[in-house]
Amino acid sequence: MIGKGSKLYSILLLKCPRCHEGPFLHKHPYNLGSMNRVRERCPKCGLKYKIEPSFYYGSMYVSYGVGVAVAVAVYLLILIFGLDLGIGGIFGSIVTALVLLMPYIGAVSKLIWANFFFSYDNTVARKAKQRV
Repeated sequence: MIGKGSKLYSILLLKCPRCHEGPFLHKHPYNLGSMNRVRERCPKCGLKYKIEPSFYYGSMYVSYGVGVAVAVAVYLLILIFGLDLGIGGIFGSIVTALVLLMPYIGAVSKLIWANFFFSYDNTVARKAKQRV
């Protein structure tokens, strides 16, 4: 089980990298009106998410890697289940998966990028949990 304190917890649940309590995004990644808009600060611990202008441009590189990983996973699942889709079907399956997962891949990529620079702090997390 993935518990608080691990970077994976923050990344998969879209939580603050420092306290793992506050939300990282303004709204859910699939809310297309404000897709993957990062908050200015964590509402629980006050961590400033944007430490410089254009900070999250680096997450584009992470997004590429996550997209490749998703494409490889879809291909391997097709092979494991022995589906005979042909080259066009495999390509279509990969493109469909990438299009459907695009908002979540973008959100996860920003959180992976943020977790390179911010780390979990147990004392801050306890204080953030006490705030209502």
